[in-house]
Amino acid sequence: MSNDEMQKLLERVHQGITFFDYNGSKVPCIILSEQRIEEIMRSVREKPISVDTNLNILQDGLGHVFVEVVFTFSLGGTTETILVNANKSMGFFESLAKTSMLVLSSPNLGPGKENIFMIQLPKPEKAVNALEIIKKGL
Repeated sequence: MSNDEMQKLLERVHQGITFFDYNGSKVPCIILSEQRIEEIMRSVREKPISVDTNLNILQDGLGHVFVEVVFTFSLGGTTETILVNANKSMGFFESLAKTSMLVLSSPNLGPGKENIFMIQLPKPEKAVNALEIIKKGL
């Protein structure tokens, strides 16, 4: 991977990576803009929905690992792609493998706000396999 390609990836890395406490479990959380969360919530509110979550691992063989997390919602034609720097966010993927859950949230998390969208991964082994690949790539 050239320096230019590396720079482009680093510029795309999502900064809003954190954790959400759910019944004492540390669940990985991706912070999206208030507007984006509202768009997602509006498109899925009160509807049965599934979210296909894919982890596309990008690595250069020199210890740089990025993961493109792609959410495809079954309704509303909604797709969200987030690039995570695995070198700096290893805990995110360890928690994902442990809990098999992921939270999308707005930056203004607070009581009474409907700005949290929880996703349960239907195939937990995919997160575990991804974690193993990430660890090998680092």
